[in-house]
Amino acid sequence: MPGPTPNVDGDASPDDPDDGVRIDMISGARMEGLTGMEKIRLILDGVRDGNIVILEEGLSPDEESKLIEVTMTEISPDDFTGIEIETYPKAETSDQSFLDKLMGRKSAQKLTVIGPANRIETLHKDENLISTLVSRK
Repeated sequence: MPGPTPNVDGDASPDDPDDGVRIDMISGARMEGLTGMEKIRLILDGVRDGNIVILEEGLSPDEESKLIEVTMTEISPDDFTGIEIETYPKAETSDQSFLDKLMGRKSAQKLTVIGPANRIETLHKDENLISTLVSRK
């Protein structure tokens, strides 16, 4: 499957740091057909390029653990410093099943923000807000 389409407007190179910060917002539908490792590769490829990746539905706990594990193996002081990851659950949704509501289970849907460790700094996080400072490098 192809990844995000860079430089859709045809202007300067997508890798030019003077263009600003690129944010890849990936829908749940896009991630739905991918295996766990395909999701991790999609995320890490974007972050290694210096992009901020926002996942509409986040990752499962196992996928998130694997993402951190794979990231640790790819860290290089001169090339890739790692990732910052912030996640928070979405509000209760009406599409939650009756059984889930009855059993007290919360929806697994959540929003996840992932970026290069050397470019993203979380300033504040609570149940309703993630405030982040993103540097150009």
